[in-house]
Amino acid sequence: MTKAPTVEDVARAAGVSRQTVSNVLNSPDIVRGPTRERVQRAIAELGYRPHAAARRLRTRRSSTIGVRLDPYAGGISGVVLDRFVHALTERASERGMRILLYAARTPAEEIERIGDLVDGGEIDAVVLTGTSHEDTRTTWLHERGVPFVSFGRPWRSDGDGAGEHSWADVDGAAGTHAATRHLLDQAGPKIAFLGWPEGSGTGDDRARGWSEAMADAGSAGPRWHTEESVGLARELTGAALAADPAVDAVVCVSDSLAIGAHLAATALGRPDLPVVGFDNTPAAEALGISSVEQLPEQVAAGVLDLLMGPTGGVVLRSDQRDSAEEAAYVLVEPRLVVRGGLTA
Repeated sequence: MTKAPTVEDVARAAGVSRQTVSNVLNSPDIVRGPTRERVQRAIAELGYRPHAAARRLRTRRSSTIGVRLDPYAGGISGVVLDRFVHALTERASERGMRILLYAARTPAEEIERIGDLVDGGEIDAVVLTGTSHEDTRTTWLHERGVPFVSFGRPWRSDGDGAGEHSWADVDGAAGTHAATRHLLDQAGPKIAFLGWPEGSGTGDDRARGWSEAMADAGSAGPRWHTEESVGLARELTGAALAADPAVDAVVCVSDSLAIGAHLAATALGRPDLPVVGFDNTPAAEALGISSVEQLPEQVAAGVLDLLMGPTGGVVLRSDQRDSAEEAAYVLVEPRLVVRGGLTA
């Protein structure tokens, strides 16, 4: 069996001391850029992996990031968060970190759970999901000085809260804007938007992309609202299309609503009515429905860069960031996946 490379092997290959290698692994910011890069190249070439248990004892850190495991609710669109957590786990492992999943049904319960994990030394940082207006979790984490990044913007009632804390998200407005522009070119000028009731940060952001694309084109179309339900979307869309058959296509806030809209159009004898969803789930693919792909793997990479730095080996504490870094964010532009009778 081939002997695993050691810190001494890395130091020898990079032409530095053992302490310099240790600094690159545990406190990379104190090492000069060229030296740090030389050590990192040696680590990659030799395939060196730090011993996690020894590092935890040495640094008094768990090298673990906590992420809430959302309650199973069935439906269609939950696959996006599953993909995100899977990608986060893989990429964290590549950087010598682990992911710890915890369960919580409410923000208050999540705060209590995070407190237990932090106090017990089980996690060094948190990745929040499902951000909302006036999120109490972020306030608590700030007050406790726990490093965190959210998947989702810090939505606030007085604005988008872009500077409140570090976050990574998908540019929902860009996705629906691209979908609307495509339908305007391919289907006609009257494009409807089927979304959630107003007040959802994510839903309103996606509606904005449709609205701006329609305004840019000098077009107008109805905006329909319903809860996240295939059945409710089918019922509402069926009634709306029967009352206004001049609608040329429908952009939807999610694949669940897109499937409902597609079923309604089919029942009315319009199976070819162009419908675009959001999330690009297997269900939309199976039905041949176009959809906006969120690319959660890119979001996961952005979250880790914000939490650890692009080359860092440990979680950055809140007191290690300046104000500009604290407000940093990553906004991933999604891509439109075209199916059915439409052309790309």
